[in-house]
Amino acid sequence: MKRLEEGQVSRRERQVMDILFRLGKGTAQEVMDELPDPPSYSAVRALLAILEEKGLVKHAKESRRYVYSPAVPEKKAKRNALKQLLATFFEGRPEKLVASLLDPEDQKLSKEEIARIRKLLDEDGGGP
Repeated sequence: MKRLEEGQVSRRERQVMDILFRLGKGTAQEVMDELPDPPSYSAVRALLAILEEKGLVKHAKESRRYVYSPAVPEKKAKRNALKQLLATFFEGRPEKLVASLLDPEDQKLSKEEIARIRKLLDEDGGGP
């Protein structure tokens, strides 16, 4: 669990976690079938084993196959990924992330998206 809190998850590991969150559970073959530009079957099994060592995935044996599922709630995984993103690219400051989203040179937000962001800030009081 410590690695999740530190945000030490590779791009491929995040892809596997996204698949397992979406499917709820899956075999190595099912995960491989969902991966973009999938590696070999044995590489997918190795990824799942690494994620299990990190405490992010668990497995159950069904018949002769292992079925993998997330060992952490999706919300917690997303929150920790966001913390890592903030620490890596925005000095740990959420306002810098929001400012980059609102920078007209980087991205154009629709009026509807801006309204939803304002509503979220108003509901939350703007605090942590």
